[in-house]
Amino acid sequence: MLDYECAYIPENKVRMHYKYVPKATTAYCTAVIQRGWRRFGKYYFHPTCQGCDACKSLRIDAQNFKPSRSQKKALKRNEHTRIIVQKPTMTQMHIDLYDKYHHFKSSKDGWKQKSISYQEYHENFVDGAHEFGKEVLYIVDDKLVGVDLIDVLDDGISAIYFFYDPDYASLSLGTFSLLYQVKLAKILDLQWIYLGYWVDGCKAFAYKPNFKPHQILDGFPEIEEETHWEDITLS
Repeated sequence: MLDYECAYIPENKVRMHYKYVPKATTAYCTAVIQRGWRRFGKYYFHPTCQGCDACKSLRIDAQNFKPSRSQKKALKRNEHTRIIVQKPTMTQMHIDLYDKYHHFKSSKDGWKQKSISYQEYHENFVDGAHEFGKEVLYIVDDKLVGVDLIDVLDDGISAIYFFYDPDYASLSLGTFSLLYQVKLAKILDLQWIYLGYWVDGCKAFAYKPNFKPHQILDGFPEIEEETHWEDITLS
């Protein structure tokens, strides 16, 4: 377990429980994601912060989702965006786009800026994908403008990480990428989009309640325990 500065609640410390799983199956990944875990590479984790339980797991009901007016505009703006779904890869374009996005977020939202190495990118986003990990590439005018890392599970899609070219911010690529996840889930007859954590009042998660209907999970049940996702309308 590691303690470090919380990115969501100022002055709080984060403690994470990690588990290294070198040969995870789709069934295993599905079971832990259903219980509030997340995945980066071959590491599965969830918070175990002392004195704080602000992180609630959030999932979208993809089969009953209907886009809002603003979300329909995002779809319209991306009519000519080309999409490729494939196993996660790593190119210089991936690295450059990741660094450009983080430099932008550092200036705009105060994120800590750190260039990513080839090894770090591979360990976080390529390694451990097995048969369920995918990347969704967004291409405009033959240029890579967005990368969405996802896991295709037995009951849904788990959103891992998305980054985009800030020069194309007018396309609302973050919104569009989630709308495409919903479309993909419907094509594959999957019920849920697992969006990771939601923290009340956290600006970084303000977009998540805009995707309805959704459910939240309080806590992190053990594998042998039943999960109790709750229908709720967040604001």
